[in-house]
Amino acid sequence: MRNRTPMIAGNWKMFKTCPEAVNNARTLVSLVSDVDDVEIMIAPPFTALTGVFDVISQSAIHLGAQNLHWEVEGAFTGEISGKMIYSAGCRYVIIGHSERRQYFGEIDERVNRKINAALDAHLLPVICVGESESERESEKTFSVLDKQMQKGVEGLTLDQMGSAVIAYEPVWAIGTGKTATPQQAQEVHEHLRNFLANRFDETTAQNIRILYGGSVKPGNIGELMSLPDIDGALVGGASLDPETFSKIIKYK
Repeated sequence: MRNRTPMIAGNWKMFKTCPEAVNNARTLVSLVSDVDDVEIMIAPPFTALTGVFDVISQSAIHLGAQNLHWEVEGAFTGEISGKMIYSAGCRYVIIGHSERRQYFGEIDERVNRKINAALDAHLLPVICVGESESERESEKTFSVLDKQMQKGVEGLTLDQMGSAVIAYEPVWAIGTGKTATPQQAQEVHEHLRNFLANRFDETTAQNIRILYGGSVKPGNIGELMSLPDIDGALVGGASLDPETFSKIIKYK
């Protein structure tokens, strides 16, 4: 029996101007005002964080950021720190998303530094891991995930790990319309939970939430959420439309 509060998170990526993001958030607030058994988070672009926070601050929706720099401040043109996004109203921050790894050279050691920076800024990290299509076809899924997890959470204490969320996002399923089968998703989530039990302890493993990300839609969320080790979803494209996203949130 799952005793972890489900979480549905929306990653808006590089979409939505400030007015569009605010309107989206306002519509979503009204659509999910009756939801009290699912934790909701949305991660708009940096430019829209404060505007969206003003709209959702009195609702049950939490604000997240899509990335952060590992330094508190400094001469890092174009970057943004944990302290900055926390001051904008963020509670969560997504770290190590596959697009960050693929397009911006995000390596596991850098993910680790960002996780520590997030925790230092009183932010809750959503730590993303996942394998490519070639890695899955070569049957390297588990070894890839173990490496990402081992290096990503290196040095974290039990308490620090306990405040994190893990998101499994098979790279081959992001934005492609492909979705891992329920069996594929469950076996990976179970593997990640076993990793946490071995690396930390059983209590941490059982309490931490592990989300699935990869072409999640209203039509497949129910089946995914019926699995014992899937605690929610990190939703990309489908989170951009409030009506669609609210249907995912109300999957029950």
